[in-house]
Amino acid sequence: MDREAVKRLPVLDDLGRLVGIVTRSDLLRVHLRSDAEIREDVVQEVLRRVLAVRDGLVTVRVRDGEVTLDGRLDRRSAVDLAGRLAGQVGGVVVVHNAIGYDVDDTTFMELDPVHATPVA
Repeated sequence: MDREAVKRLPVLDDLGRLVGIVTRSDLLRVHLRSDAEIREDVVQEVLRRVLAVRDGLVTVRVRDGEVTLDGRLDRRSAVDLAGRLAGQVGGVVVVHNAIGYDVDDTTFMELDPVHATPVA
């Protein structure tokens, strides 16, 4: 399901009739870690170790494997990366990324090759 980006699958009975739908979160519930463990990994591994975010800039809340990130960072690329990395932490079902940013460093101005300054 993860590799094919499938979020829901139909559940059929022996006659091929639809009897329900199973989601990734339904399947992951068996393997969920505690919310406290998930939060600790997001804070320590993602925010502190990988992104070097200072304490107090981002708050992390976890409830039933759903991670909510809130606060403010300087660059949009750091915000996007925080959300993607938090989603890879074991036991995370979904990430709600509400972190704001000061500068959108994901858009680049297209340079006119005639007026571009060469870089040595």
